[in-house]
Amino acid sequence: MKKSILLAALTLLISASAAQARDICTVLADARSGKVLLQDGDCESRVTPASTFKLALAVIGFDAGVLTDAHAPVLPFKKGYADWGGDAWRQPIDPTSWMKHSVVWYSQRMAETLGRARLEDYAKRFAYGNADFSGDPGKDNGLERAWISSSLKISPLEQTAFLQRLLSGKLPIRPDVLDKTRSVVESANVGGWQVSGKTGSAYPRNADGSLNRAAGWGWYVGWAEKGDATLVFARLAQDEKRHTTSGGIRTKDALMRDWPALAARIGR
Repeated sequence: MKKSILLAALTLLISASAAQARDICTVLADARSGKVLLQDGDCESRVTPASTFKLALAVIGFDAGVLTDAHAPVLPFKKGYADWGGDAWRQPIDPTSWMKHSVVWYSQRMAETLGRARLEDYAKRFAYGNADFSGDPGKDNGLERAWISSSLKISPLEQTAFLQRLLSGKLPIRPDVLDKTRSVVESANVGGWQVSGKTGSAYPRNADGSLNRAAGWGWYVGWAEKGDATLVFARLAQDEKRHTTSGGIRTKDALMRDWPALAARIGR
C-alpha cells in the first residue's frame, strides 16, 4: 500500500514538473536531403540561440583557424571572466571542455578574435538566423553576448537547416572542419541511435530590458545516427515558472526520453 502511494505521488510530481514548461517546437529532418520529417509547434519564430550557438561558433572557429583541434588552443581563466558556471569555468579551457561545460568566456574570447564583421559574414553565408552580432541596443556588447538574449536570433527550422548543410557538406568551409567539430560535441546512445548535440538556456527580455526568469527558454539541437540514417533535430521549450535547473538540460533530457517515440513516428 505504501509503495502504491509513493508511486502515485512520484507520478504526480513528474506530471507537475512537466506542466511547468511547454514545448514550442520539435523538428526532425533528413540530414542528406533536408526534407522535414516531423514538425510540431511553432518552428519558424526566431529566439536567441543561447549556447546552441557554440555549434556554429565551433565550425567558424575551426574554419578560420582560431581553433586548431579538440584540445587546442588552451586559454587560461582570468579574473573578471564570466564564472557563473562554477569551478569548471575557473580553469584552463580547451575546445572540448568549452563545449562540455558550455563556457561562456571561451566563446567571448573567440568572438573577440574573430570580430563582428567576420562573424556576421560567416553567419550570413551559413544562413544562421538573422546574423546580427550588434548586441544590446546602444551597449556595443555584441562580441560578449549577441547570442545570449540579445541581437542574434534563429528559429528551430533554421537550426536544422544549418546542421543539415553542415553534415551534408554544403557549407562553405574546409573539408576537415566537420570532423573537427564532431570531435568536440558530446553524444550518447539512445535506443540504438547515437545522438549528438548542444543545449542552450536563456531568458526573454521584459519591456524594461530586465530578464524574465520565469519564462526561460531551453534548446537542444543536433543530429542522430543509426545505421545508414542520419537525422538533424531541434527542440525548443519555454518554462511557465521559474526553475533552479538549466532549461537546456531539462529540454535535452525530455528529448532523449521522447526520442524512441519520435523516431517511430517517422518510421525509423
